[in-house]
Amino acid sequence: ERRNELKIKPNVLSGITLMVVILIAASTKLTADTGTCGGATTTVPFTDVMSSPFFCQIAEAFFSGLTNGTTATTYSPNDLLPREQMAAFTTRTMDQSLKRGSRRASLDQYWTPTSADGVGFTPVGVNPRLLKSDGTDVWVASGLPNGNGAVSRVRCSDGKLLETWTGADFAFGVLVAKGRIFVTGNDNPGKLYQIDPTQTAGAVATLTTALGDFTRGIAFDGARVWTANEGMPFTNTGSVSIVTLNPVSVNNIATGFGALWGMVYDGANIWVTDNGDQTIKKLDASGNILQAVPVGNEPRFPAFDGTNIWVPNVLADTVTVVRASTGAVLATLSGNGMNGPFAAAFDGERVLITNNGGGGPTAPGPVSLWHAASLAPLGFVSLGTSNLPRGVCSDGLNFWIALQGTNQLARF
Repeated sequence: ERRNELKIKPNVLSGITLMVVILIAASTKLTADTGTCGGATTTVPFTDVMSSPFFCQIAEAFFSGLTNGTTATTYSPNDLLPREQMAAFTTRTMDQSLKRGSRRASLDQYWTPTSADGVGFTPVGVNPRLLKSDGTDVWVASGLPNGNGAVSRVRCSDGKLLETWTGADFAFGVLVAKGRIFVTGNDNPGKLYQIDPTQTAGAVATLTTALGDFTRGIAFDGARVWTANEGMPFTNTGSVSIVTLNPVSVNNIATGFGALWGMVYDGANIWVTDNGDQTIKKLDASGNILQAVPVGNEPRFPAFDGTNIWVPNVLADTVTVVRASTGAVLATLSGNGMNGPFAAAFDGERVLITNNGGGGPTAPGPVSLWHAASLAPLGFVSLGTSNLPRGVCSDGLNFWIALQGTNQLARF
């Protein structure tokens, strides 16, 4: 009965346990499938894909993060694929493509600022409004209440102020098209200015002073410039102006509009936000209303992400996401720091919303980030107690935000 001789000492037990773990790991390694892909030996952790004619595609799906298999060691290549798993594969594919194919990825800039300390600032003109990037520089409209507006040109690579163009009274909206910069004048009647970036900075060229009253948003359909005109405040006398270039002619359409603010083009139609009846309206090529989609209270400056239109609603503290192809409301987003959402921009992966806040420059709101594909919130960041976020755009790498409280441009 030599029971005492059968007892195993703790250090011996530890050694046996370690040996078992090593043997199991080695067994897993030896049984993992190995093949040749592109002339290189490739090993995957699965044990059921070696005979598949799609071995290399399965390996790529695993290494790219598209799939993890049905278990740690099986892929189950012959199993039926449920719709829920297909949805997971599709969304992972989109996410990986966006993340790995973006300019942020190629330049190793994966971070998102978590406070104002992570943001760069550039002084621009007084009372900056809306802005756009041409891919190299950012153009910012600054419009004083008494006129004397200006347009600032800021270099994207380092945020340096390059030039300032003068004479853009009540400058508000910015459009980059045809190698030129177009700027709206928020005056009565509305104005349209033009800048030739190849020329030395000076005074802007005035194309027309015959737009609808109090022009704000601006868009381009490939041939003509469109503007959204609020009309006289509190009168619902807004209009859309269609400007034909070379030579310049203006067609103002007022039928069916209230107080217009923001405008985008989705590749097929112009859309305009109407504060008069709290809608975003889809227009045909002549400016007639094809569809009016209810959104939130006081819709402002939207962004198009290639599929959906994001509409910030100032008084509702929401963003309405509208499918451009159908006009269907996909979601009404709230929370995520939104407080007086004013303008939206898309960088190829994310949507940034600026927030006016509840107390103007003394209590500005943060900027809110959302994942464009899943509509998931990505957090919000305050840019400082005096920085009132207004317009926003993206150059594909950074977001650029006009700060009305301190007359600066933030590089986010």
